[in-house]
Amino acid sequence: MSVQSAPATTTAPAGPTTKQPPATTALAGGATGADEPAATRGRTSIADVVVVKVAGVAAREIPGVHAMGGGLSRTIGAVRDRVPGGRSNVGRGVKVEVGERQTAIDLDLVVEYGVPIADLARDVRENVIDAVERVTGLEVVEVNVTINDVHLPDDEDSVPETTSRVA
Repeated sequence: MSVQSAPATTTAPAGPTTKQPPATTALAGGATGADEPAATRGRTSIADVVVVKVAGVAAREIPGVHAMGGGLSRTIGAVRDRVPGGRSNVGRGVKVEVGERQTAIDLDLVVEYGVPIADLARDVRENVIDAVERVTGLEVVEVNVTINDVHLPDDEDSVPETTSRVA
């Protein structure tokens, strides 16, 4: 995956007690001064996590996508989803490289049995590209789709119902 690389905002090296902020990409550099138009005063930066979330939501919108992520990340995510107060991770199964004006995206999917995989991958790719370019303004140079598993109808993750001993 190749993306035109550009320096993101620089941060101090993370030491043992320093937490490094998330990576961001400057989308538009602006000018300063009262004589500049209001729309060009300042600059806009987009964190990599924004692209991850937009791509994750867009991929899940396509019928036939059962889940996202590899086996281990899905297992950890399932545990996290069951913990009270836990939130589902829309970025699970999404990796991005973000440059100054471009981004490249890798998606790991689990598809429903019976769905034509080539058609599903095309639909996911189109929806992700459209959403990321519309929301962020970045050019998407590629979307790589990896199908990790097929969800079979009898693979339900449901908990068996138990009958209550008391009324």
